[in-house]
Amino acid sequence: MTVLRLNPSATSSYGRHIRTKMDKVTATQLSTYNDEFNADVKNKLATLTVSREAYSEALGDRSSYLQHPAVFSHKLSIDPPITNQKRSGRCWIFACLNILRLQMMQEYKLEELELSQPFVFFYDKLEKANWFLENVLATVDEDVDGRVVQYLLKDPVNDGGQFDMIVALLEKYGVVPKDAYPETFHTSNSSEMDALITSRLREFAVQLRQAHGEGASVEELRERKREMLADVHRVLVVSLGQPPEQVTWSFYDKEKKFHEHRDISPLEFYKNYVKVDCTRLVSLINDPRNAYMRKYTVQYLGNVAESQGVRYVNIDIDAMKLYASRVIRSGRPVWFGCDVGKFRISSKGLLDTSAVDYKSAFNFTLGSTKAQRLQFGDSAMTHAMVLTGVHIEDGKPVRWRVENSWGDTAGIKGYLTLTDAWFSEYVYQIVLDKSDLPERVVDVLDQDAVELPPWDPMGALAQ
Repeated sequence: MTVLRLNPSATSSYGRHIRTKMDKVTATQLSTYNDEFNADVKNKLATLTVSREAYSEALGDRSSYLQHPAVFSHKLSIDPPITNQKRSGRCWIFACLNILRLQMMQEYKLEELELSQPFVFFYDKLEKANWFLENVLATVDEDVDGRVVQYLLKDPVNDGGQFDMIVALLEKYGVVPKDAYPETFHTSNSSEMDALITSRLREFAVQLRQAHGEGASVEELRERKREMLADVHRVLVVSLGQPPEQVTWSFYDKEKKFHEHRDISPLEFYKNYVKVDCTRLVSLINDPRNAYMRKYTVQYLGNVAESQGVRYVNIDIDAMKLYASRVIRSGRPVWFGCDVGKFRISSKGLLDTSAVDYKSAFNFTLGSTKAQRLQFGDSAMTHAMVLTGVHIEDGKPVRWRVENSWGDTAGIKGYLTLTDAWFSEYVYQIVLDKSDLPERVVDVLDQDAVELPPWDPMGALAQ
């Protein structure tokens, strides 16, 4: 795949000419556009139809959703209650915990179970604050107006994250049942809390850079940083509540038999009851801009300071589909990251590259390649969900079943269907156990990672 990479020095003369002599939109142009528009009666019909509702609904292709009913040749045997992240960006946490609960439901014969996303959310915010302040210290000698520093200042405690980041949180803090640490207003509506913490962290960045300029040592700066984190912790506890240090897990199984496990630490609950070794899980990406069978990371992306960071193995899309379908057919779910806003008919719960007929209304189709969309900012990972089914015809996947975290009124009772064509174009990441992968893929993890810039779309789910 050839990707256009411009040399700034080679374009400077042309670029200066364009910037100083920009071509304006004229009245003659507008008159021509209007005449051309009004000459085609189809445009009036398009206006009457499209102006009244979302493109995806007005231009939804009926044949697309009739061709792809929510029926699957292979589907997980358990359909747990649909979760709801509400007005927050916690999809990556919800998707991971939705996978972990399935094994617990099978082992303990449960009809329903939800693990506490707010518990993980609390420690993610605290760790991200520390991560940000550590990066402030690491960049104190760089220009504050430079692209890297400005990027770090943009959104230091946003709700998003990558799979390796939740693994780091689970391994350090564990998890608890949802009823032991439930939602508050600010877990479900996080923007106000995020904005307050972000403003405070930016003030701390000013103070740390000033202290460095005045000659403070690294240890003195870190001591100030530890004091600063107390403010972040206070905001989190006031807004979300104090996370429990011990929990009691009580439940009835499917046979209505009562069980109770008392005085369990969150880490013990994760290790002894969830019992999934998340450190064995590998993030596989499909990024056609870059070489396959290579290991990648994104600069400055992470949360827990002592973790290994975010690691990806880049593979081709056909291999990604093959591995994912094998896991689903074995009865296990797959965490995945995608660009959920593209070609989605919300009312039908369908994601399909043919779902929205732009051609009929606007007289053009969108034809960029996956690599071009990534490079020119038209697509990125925006959402994480769980694959729970696949429909196979003639040995090949045709459509995939998706468990979402937008509540049971979204899609079809909380589930979506994505077509195989949509998978090819807009799925960017899946997570699988090492045992589900060929040895040659696992061996890629031993490579030195290629570092992508902080703003690369492969880090977008955490931005």
